[in-house]
Amino acid sequence: MSRLALSVMALLLAATAAQAHTGGGDAIGFVHGFTHPIGGVDHVLAMVAVGLFAAHLGGRALWLVPLAFVAMMGVGGAFGMAGANLPFVEIGIGLSVVVLGIAVAVGFRLPTAGAMALVGFFAIFHGHAHGAEMPATASALEYGLGFILATAALHASGIGLGLLIGRLRDADGDRIRRVTGSAMALAGIGILTGAM
Repeated sequence: MSRLALSVMALLLAATAAQAHTGGGDAIGFVHGFTHPIGGVDHVLAMVAVGLFAAHLGGRALWLVPLAFVAMMGVGGAFGMAGANLPFVEIGIGLSVVVLGIAVAVGFRLPTAGAMALVGFFAIFHGHAHGAEMPATASALEYGLGFILATAALHASGIGLGLLIGRLRDADGDRIRRVTGSAMALAGIGILTGAM
């Protein structure tokens, strides 16, 4: 099972960061909205980390934490589409990878409402980046639906991986969770410093 987790992490880290942030803008419609979150390693890592974190918390958090991210990402996306300025978007996105990676690595336990607030805060930055990339010729509904569905799919991948890790023997599962979360946090540091 550890090979599976390492393989998944290798695939996640291999995603390219190009065209995942404000400043580009050639995306049009559902397909481009869908590919925007999966086109940047920072978005992929953060969204998979949300799923891993939710799986670790279990119970109602399994669906409420990802739902909070998607809802607040939609709010951030609307602000981005409207051209509203949000400072420190790239820093917020990079920090989300670091913080959520650490939360996964240490097995951080938060009440469901606290976990929802944490991921919801970071989701605003991700959503703003997605929304700001939408060109004027694209349908906001189609583009928004695309990045929301892609995000939900990444969350589901993280949840699936988290549940798989949770089924392993305690020592093996804990080790894989720590390594996975640590790799995410280190990648987040790389994103923040421009190394990735």
